[in-house]
Amino acid sequence: MFSGGSYHEVARWLQNFLTSHAKRENVHAEVELEAGDAREGVSYGARLRLGERTTPPIEFDYAEVARDRGSLVWCATLAARIRAVVRDLTAAA
Repeated sequence: MFSGGSYHEVARWLQNFLTSHAKRENVHAEVELEAGDAREGVSYGARLRLGERTTPPIEFDYAEVARDRGSLVWCATLAARIRAVVRDLTAAA
């Protein structure tokens, strides 16, 4: 993996990363990434959805994601966090 990238490149990477790890926990999990004009170049918000259940946005700082997406430790921590959220959504069913 690598660090850096434009806002849109990092958004695409984050969407794919979150979706990949959410679906490892439950194949029906979906990720909605908020990266509109108000967030452009600053942040992202990710909502995890499972059926009718949706989380509040999980906030990500663009500079942090761009810098740390090349770190295996950071990625492993984020993957564990996302999988735990999906487990909680699954248990709430």
